Amino acid sequence: MQAFIVAALRTAGGKRDGRLSGWHPADLSAQVINALVDQTGADPALVEDAIWGCVSQVGQQASNIARNAVLSSCLPESVPGTSVDRQCGSSQQALHFAAQAVMSGSMDVVIAGGVESMSRVPMFSPNSLADKAGLGGYVGEQMAARYPGVVFSQFAGAEQMARKYGLSRDALDAYALQSHQRAAQARAGWSGQIVPVQARSAEGGLLGEAHTQDEGVRANATLDGIASVKLLQEGGVISAANASQLCDGASGVMVVNERGLKALGVQPLTRIHHMSVLGHDPVIMLEAPIPATQRALQKTGMRLQDIDLYEVNEAFASVALAWQKALGANPARLNAQGGAIALGHPLGASGTRLATTLIHALHQTGGRYGLQTMCEGGGMANVTVFERC
Repeated sequence: MQAFIVAALRTAGGKRDGRLSGWHPADLSAQVINALVDQTGADPALVEDAIWGCVSQVGQQASNIARNAVLSSCLPESVPGTSVDRQCGSSQQALHFAAQAVMSGSMDVVIAGGVESMSRVPMFSPNSLADKAGLGGYVGEQMAARYPGVVFSQFAGAEQMARKYGLSRDALDAYALQSHQRAAQARAGWSGQIVPVQARSAEGGLLGEAHTQDEGVRANATLDGIASVKLLQEGGVISAANASQLCDGASGVMVVNERGLKALGVQPLTRIHHMSVLGHDPVIMLEAPIPATQRALQKTGMRLQDIDLYEVNEAFASVALAWQKALGANPARLNAQGGAIALGHPLGASGTRLATTLIHALHQTGGRYGLQTMCEGGGMANVTVFERC
C-alpha cells in the first residue's frame, strides 16, 4: 500500500492576541477538518481516525485535543482521535502516523493535522503552570547527570547554530527580510490552501469579516527596521525579527491509500515518497534537520539537487541558513514562498502547515519532489519527501 494526500489545508496565521485569538483551539481545528471533508466530498463516516499535533497540551488544549476537535466538527462520534507531541514537529509526525496507518492497510482514510493557540495557551504553559503548582520540571536526575549544568533552550541553540556555522547578524536579518518579501509576493496564490474562518479576537469577539491573510507578513518590511530590533541576548545575533513569530493557527491533510482513493473517488495531490525521524544533540537542539536530511537522502538514494523545493521551518533564521550551508542547498528552492519568520510558527500546526504550503507550491511550479524538515525541542527532526501526482 502507498500513502497519498488528497487534500491539504490551513488557516491563515493569526498574530498573538490577533484575529484568531477568539477561537477555541478545538473549534479552530474543526474548521480545518470540516474543510478537508468538504473539499474531498468524503462521507465523514469513512474517516477512521484523526491524529492531531499540539505542543502545549494544557488548558484549552488539554484532554486529547484531537478527540475534542472531532467532537467539534462534522465527523461522527465513531471517529476517534489521538494527540501527538513531537514538539514543533507534532503535526508532521501526525502525518507520518497517518501515512503509516494507511500503508499498513489497517486504515484507509485518516485525517492528520495540528493546532496551536499561542494567544490562549502561551508557550511554555505546561512547564510554568506545573512549576507554580509545585509539580517539578521535566528534567529528571538521570537526564541531569547525563547533561550536567545544561539549561535546555532553543534560544541558546539558535545562537549556537549561528556561531557554529559562521552566520552573522547581518546574514540573519537579510534572510528574515527575504522571508517577508517572498511571502508577500506569493500570498496572492494561496487561496486554494487557506480555509476562510471568521476573524474573531479574544477582546472584540467576531470582527465581521473572514480571516484569509496571514497576519504576520510585513510587505513593507525593511532591512533597517529588522536590524533595529533588540537582540535577545547581549553579544548574540538572534532577535525577535529574525526568529519565527508567535502565532495562532490550525492545518491538516487527508491521507489515504489506494482503497481510500477508490472509496472517495478523488485524485491525489501527492504521494508520500519518504518519511523518517532522527534524534540528535539535545543541547544545540536545532541542528537535527541537517543529519536527518542527509540520512533521508541516503535512504532514498536521492541527491538534494533531485528535490525541487525545500521547506525547512524558520524557527530561527540560523536554522534555515545553517541547513542551506551544510548541505549546499540552492537558496532559490529553500522556503521559496517565505516561512515562519513571516507567516508565524503555530507550534503544533506548523508541520502540516509546511506540508500544505509545499504540496500546493509543487503544483504551482510543476516540480516533482518536495522535502520538508524542521527542528524540534529535545534535538529531533522529521523529514518527509513528497512526490507530486
